Amino acid sequence: MDAMERIDPKIFSTLFFSIFATLTGVGIVVPLLPVYAHDLGASGLYIALIFGGFSLTRTFFLPWFGRWSDRIGRKPFINIGLFGYFMVAMAFIMATHIQTLITIRIIQGVASAMIMPVTQAYVGDITPTGKEGISMGMFNMSVFLGLSIGPLFGGVIKDFFSLQVAFGCMGTLALAAFCLTFFYLPPRSEEYIVVSGYRPIPWRQLLVDRMIISLFFLRMVYAICIGIIWGFLPVFGDTRFSLSGSAIGILVMLGVFVSGLLHIPMGWVADRANKRLLVTVGGLIVSIAIFLLALAQGFWDLFIANLIFGVGGGISMPALMALAVISGNRKKAMGSVMSLITVAHSMGMLLGSLCGGLIMDSFELRHAFSVGAVIMVLGSFCFLIGTRKA
Repeated sequence: MDAMERIDPKIFSTLFFSIFATLTGVGIVVPLLPVYAHDLGASGLYIALIFGGFSLTRTFFLPWFGRWSDRIGRKPFINIGLFGYFMVAMAFIMATHIQTLITIRIIQGVASAMIMPVTQAYVGDITPTGKEGISMGMFNMSVFLGLSIGPLFGGVIKDFFSLQVAFGCMGTLALAAFCLTFFYLPPRSEEYIVVSGYRPIPWRQLLVDRMIISLFFLRMVYAICIGIIWGFLPVFGDTRFSLSGSAIGILVMLGVFVSGLLHIPMGWVADRANKRLLVTVGGLIVSIAIFLLALAQGFWDLFIANLIFGVGGGISMPALMALAVISGNRKKAMGSVMSLITVAHSMGMLLGSLCGGLIMDSFELRHAFSVGAVIMVLGSFCFLIGTRKA
């Protein structure tokens, strides 16, 4: 079968449900970690390190795993990363100290670096020309729906059971995802990339490409906002408004859930409209949403702000990923390009968590959201200017 004629349904559905299961498990746990660490006596800086340690190791290993997958195949990295997530979940169950949580998150970052960019590159390999938006929109729906359903389940599990049960659920889902990819993805020799004789494109050719760098920067500032929300909205809701675990789970779930629902229709639109304009407009909507978080006076204000945040992400991200697939095909380096985009996300999460932690320790926590809004506005305009002639 020619990979440019249609998407292979078996491969696509395997990747879709594997990532959905994995990120549902991650979503169950991650929003609970800030409150758990805070209850153990962690300061804002320690909470930042729990999230930042994950992003730091992920950022370091991402370029290498994506680049190596262009050369030796996608399946080995996906399988090892998913099994690593299962082992991390088992380690979480036994963790009782802040330093242990940080160490586990550092190891989890390495496993994560094997999964997302390589899986996205696999989808890019089997995507027909002209269908980049709808293909990546459909696939990324698995990411956003998993991360949205997870926090809701996590809040309920925390309220009715315990955090250790939540960790067990994460491990079970990761193991199920590993089994899916191990048995249903074709052997490495049957993948659509050229396995033997491939010479990776030099990094400098990617780093001087205006489109790729603009995509990198916009994805990074978007992830800064996510890092602030994921790391400190649970603490803000808990300390400021005394929200329950279920209520916090709903808030964290809402933004990514709405964004996930919009990925397919907005992916269809991205294939037919100005992708640069969609990315910019979505980014500005995100900046409005995160500024509204700083003004919130209760649960419903936080609810509306997260709803708007999801709309902005749902408009911008399918178009951004479509542009990334086009760039990967143009450079014949899909894994490397997807790694750079994921590096941008990890760097943004790291910077967002550190920014939020420092502001929490030095000023009032709500100011972290205001800073995120300013960064997002500047990033959106820089993207528009940077891609003007790209």
